[in-house]
Amino acid sequence: MGEQTEREAGSTFVPKFDDKGLLSAVIVHDETREVLMVGFVDAEALAATLETGFAHFHSRSRGRLWKKGETSGNVLEVREILVDCDQDALVISCIPQGPTCHTGEHSCFYRVLENGVLQRVKT
Repeated sequence: MGEQTEREAGSTFVPKFDDKGLLSAVIVHDETREVLMVGFVDAEALAATLETGFAHFHSRSRGRLWKKGETSGNVLEVREILVDCDQDALVISCIPQGPTCHTGEHSCFYRVLENGVLQRVKT
């Protein structure tokens, strides 16, 4: 099997990091499937996530490995990792231990664009 065929149809995990060494990761709530946040993982963050069972990311602003909730305690317990067809993006299903967003909102997606204006999502 060729590399592309193995990547797209095989069972071997061969992540396709971008030119900055990153994969996009969409974080969803394991029970509700609500989108909680989007982050980026590099090889180090992916390894830490797989080893610990808690979501780790590459913080572009900090320029280092970042465990979600390392200061707030609002960690994301990983339940499942879905890998897209060409292995360059992940959907990580988690159980959040508190708010996911740094603003204190339970999701980073707490606003909706309506007629060109941001409005709070109605809960």
